[in-house]
Amino acid sequence: MRKNTILGIIGLAAIAMFISAGVVLGQNAITGEWRAEAKKGEKLQLNFERKSGRGRSQHGASFDLSDLQGLNRADTENGRVSFRLVREAGTIECEGTFVNGRGSGTFRFVPNMAFVDTMKGRGFDMQSDKWRNGSSDDTIEDRLFLAATLNVTTALADDLRSANFPDLDFGDLVKAAIFKIDGKFMSEMKATGFPNLSMEDLVKARIFKIDSEFVRRTREMGFGTNDFENLVKFSIFKVTPEFLNELKAEGLTELTSEDVVKLRIFKIDAAYVRDARATEPNITVEQLVQKRIGVRR
Repeated sequence: MRKNTILGIIGLAAIAMFISAGVVLGQNAITGEWRAEAKKGEKLQLNFERKSGRGRSQHGASFDLSDLQGLNRADTENGRVSFRLVREAGTIECEGTFVNGRGSGTFRFVPNMAFVDTMKGRGFDMQSDKWRNGSSDDTIEDRLFLAATLNVTTALADDLRSANFPDLDFGDLVKAAIFKIDGKFMSEMKATGFPNLSMEDLVKARIFKIDSEFVRRTREMGFGTNDFENLVKFSIFKVTPEFLNELKAEGLTELTSEDVVKLRIFKIDAAYVRDARATEPNITVEQLVQKRIGVRR
């Protein structure tokens, strides 16, 4: 056999070994350490930590034990473990030890590069610069690892597309996975009279617990029907129908949304209004605020 032919066979064999090990030439291997704590029920708080160009990065969440292949409740008590988290974006292989419900060890991420094309076919370009984090180590493998830890799926992508929100990108898909935003929630918020909400608005809605029921209650109070930021303020400062009704009972019937927020910020309730109106029957919201902070007129 000729020398060049032998070298070629050796080269092909080496490539096959790389592929069988889950490594493709040109990819950056992602490895690191994991820590875990068993929770009530069939839950495990699992955190992944690895070195990166910006120091150390962490990803963590609560996982169902059923999602972790090779691990059950008994394994989280004591002993050596080897388990895998299999996601569409790739597989995280873990090895380590548990002692009294707490575990630690090392992990290795095997990315599924086909997931990149699958998502692009659905209109979510994982290689787009639109959602770069500004770091030099923001590789496609990093993005696949993030997608795997968050369980970003094709089903989620299809679900968001079904809500007919324009201009969604893969960064929006990541946010949706983090904040539990699905097509049903998007459609419900659109139907409340806010058809042009962005993903950032939807994230705010989830953070501040604004849903269709909250919008309905706010509309019944006569506020927040046109300005989404009013809804955010009402949620932050806990403006409720009960609070408004108490103010109206004390004679404050012509309030704007800004007035209501001011009253909440300065902790002016019905009792304070009652005392102030006993001496100044026509006192305004601005004057109530000045009185509260000790400004003399």
